[in-house]
Amino acid sequence: MKIEIRPETKKDIAKVRKINTAAFETEAEANIVDALRKSTTPVISLVAEVNGKVVGHILFSPVTLSANEPDVKIAGLAPMAVLPEFQNQGIGSDMVKQGLKRCAANGYEAAVVLGHPDFYPRFGFEPAARFGIKCEYDVPDEVFMIKALKKGGPFGYKGTVRYHRLFRNL
Repeated sequence: MKIEIRPETKKDIAKVRKINTAAFETEAEANIVDALRKSTTPVISLVAEVNGKVVGHILFSPVTLSANEPDVKIAGLAPMAVLPEFQNQGIGSDMVKQGLKRCAANGYEAAVVLGHPDFYPRFGFEPAARFGIKCEYDVPDEVFMIKALKKGGPFGYKGTVRYHRLFRNL
């Protein structure tokens, strides 16, 4: 199986919507991806192809950290989706790794994720609460995680991470 991770293009938009709709219980994630794409928010949006077929999608968008210096750049990973028939084959892991590399290359100091505590630590994510960083949503500490993307990361800062306003519609 040949997996290629690449930036999303305009020809992928309908496929990405289908992937997000198939992978989640509602269309909320697909709607957020569409809305973020149309907003002025810069994003990193990647797709995974297996033998030329688009089967996965991952999105990173800027988040803010309250009480911080305005130049701290943190990316929020959300959402990530793989077509059900292609799950558990390493595609999601490949997308996370490539996405984090691109975030670092684009000057992000860290990435945060609201996700499964058994999946994301393998990429270096740790509970953000350990560093005095919390999520704007009322979630357990173990599911809101952060990963430094450059030496030192944002760990000298404390505060609350806020996602783009479009996520409040979930």
